[in-house]
Amino acid sequence: MPRPRKPKPTDIPEEVLDHFAGPARPMSQADVDTITRRFKKVLVERMLGGELTHHLGYPSGGTKPETTTNHRNGTTGKTVLTDDGALHIEVPRDRAGTFEPQLIPKHARRFTGFDDKILALYARGVTVREIQAFLAEMYAVEVSPDLISTVTDAVHAEVTAWQQRGLEVMYPVVFFDALRVKIRDEGTVRSKAVYLALAVLPDGSRDILGIWIEQTGIWIEQTEGAKFWLKVFTDLKTRGCQDILIAVTDGLKGMSEALAAVYPATTLQTCIVHLIRHSLDFATWKVRRELADALRTIYTAPDADHAATALETFAEGPWGQRYPPIVASWRRAWAHVIPFFAFPPDVRKVLYTTNALESAHARLRKILKTRGHFPTDEAATKLLWLALRNITATWGKEANYWRTARNQFAIVYGERFTAPGAP
Repeated sequence: MPRPRKPKPTDIPEEVLDHFAGPARPMSQADVDTITRRFKKVLVERMLGGELTHHLGYPSGGTKPETTTNHRNGTTGKTVLTDDGALHIEVPRDRAGTFEPQLIPKHARRFTGFDDKILALYARGVTVREIQAFLAEMYAVEVSPDLISTVTDAVHAEVTAWQQRGLEVMYPVVFFDALRVKIRDEGTVRSKAVYLALAVLPDGSRDILGIWIEQTGIWIEQTEGAKFWLKVFTDLKTRGCQDILIAVTDGLKGMSEALAAVYPATTLQTCIVHLIRHSLDFATWKVRRELADALRTIYTAPDADHAATALETFAEGPWGQRYPPIVASWRRAWAHVIPFFAFPPDVRKVLYTTNALESAHARLRKILKTRGHFPTDEAATKLLWLALRNITATWGKEANYWRTARNQFAIVYGERFTAPGAP
């Protein structure tokens, strides 16, 4: 009669895996903690075993090379402090005592940041099943996708805290923009708009104020848009933001009405970059440079009167006759374009330069391309927050042109800038 196999230290007990087999079962927090800690133990011990294999030059159970006399020599128990408490692991040894683990060095008693290693993969667009395949291929660890989801779901509390955190009393400039994300809603996959707010702080640094997902699944109409933006601006004000000097948008519906209700002193400015990009979409690549040069005479005008004259000249010239929709788009947005010309050149550069937001959106779209769709709004918010955490970590201290623009803000806005909170 065959002898029963002795469980290995890296095996996950069946009673733990049973929680993920068959129909969904209610799990207590103790169950979740047990699963997560067992998962950590399995992965850490497999990774240490992989390091020893690399050190010896042959795998466990394999043929030892004739060039070495060293071999495996059992394990040593060790307790290390992780992000969520002490964890007992078995560290493999070699006979010669020359093995120096890199994951957890000798004499080290702390192993923090384990969850961050999994979250780092997830935040870069690697799906749960891709992480599962990676762990199986690299470390021979067979884990359920639900186990990995348990680790990534642990950030929900952090996302909620971030969404509810206190804000500065005043922001000189806030850029609002949207990107499209496919999310399952009531059994149907819908393309929803996810709105971000990027703020320039009084010291010139930048920050993402929040993530908001509209619920209709279609581009919101004027009335619904006003309700949505009223909710967004009320959220910002409740969290401590009492004044926004300039809000820069791309003609988002309903924003002007909601902004006037919550921040009546705020200047609403159409994003010049978006307006130019929309104009260039009407032309072929061969003539875009020449068209951009012609449009430059409009947004570089010294004041609103000269800008209006430049627009009429453009409309009556060959470009305006060739591309009437470009003229129409500028005229539709003109009421929110002309505030731009009231600012000094240094402030205009701050409003015109949206590189930080454009770069963030480009990196987010690259990550989202690997996803078919998200099961819930919360899942989409979780990934976007993780990705934004990586993106904002690379931002410098000051926005472009801020050092010279700061004095201009102080002159134009007076106490609203120097004594924030008193619009």
